[in-house]
Amino acid sequence: MTHRRLRCTAAVVVLLCAAVGGQALAADDGWADLFNGKDLSHWDVLKCEAEIQDGALLLKAGNGLVQTKQQYANFVLDFEWKALKPDKWDSGVYFRYTSVPKGRPWPGRYQTNIRQGMEGNVGSLKGARSKGLTKAGEWNRFVLTVDGTKAALEINGKPAWKADGLKVPKGFISLQAEVPQGGQFLFRNVRIKVLP
Repeated sequence: MTHRRLRCTAAVVVLLCAAVGGQALAADDGWADLFNGKDLSHWDVLKCEAEIQDGALLLKAGNGLVQTKQQYANFVLDFEWKALKPDKWDSGVYFRYTSVPKGRPWPGRYQTNIRQGMEGNVGSLKGARSKGLTKAGEWNRFVLTVDGTKAALEINGKPAWKADGLKVPKGFISLQAEVPQGGQFLFRNVRIKVLP
């Protein structure tokens, strides 16, 4: 087989692997867009209202979730968020849960908090605490790494915490709508890298 044919075959394999799961994976670095700024094709909207606003996902109303269509085990989740309420804002990003208890709008765990004064904390994970790394009224970037029983968070380019003790091996990821009390939120540049 010639070098040219080998290169073409390799390119086809890379493109096929990139299309697995219907996600547009970047073949060079393994990242997949969960939210592309145009639609909610990778998400289910549960008990809340969400819409696209200037390329960002707006949690508009209700108590509920914008939940991924598939479950994830080990991953790096990279996203930006902005609270629209001037104070007492409250939202979060849930991960590794398999269901929402009947009669409740949200799962019991695990939640990376986006509540004023608790940004980045995961209440049910010992050692998952940070303070003073977010900016009120501005876009903030979280990079959450979940691998086996361990998790780590980076906030606005700075290490926030590392913790161990995750007990659920795989689950959904969701953006929490808590609009009546916590106000509206914007999310953008939501992407994921699946780890082995």
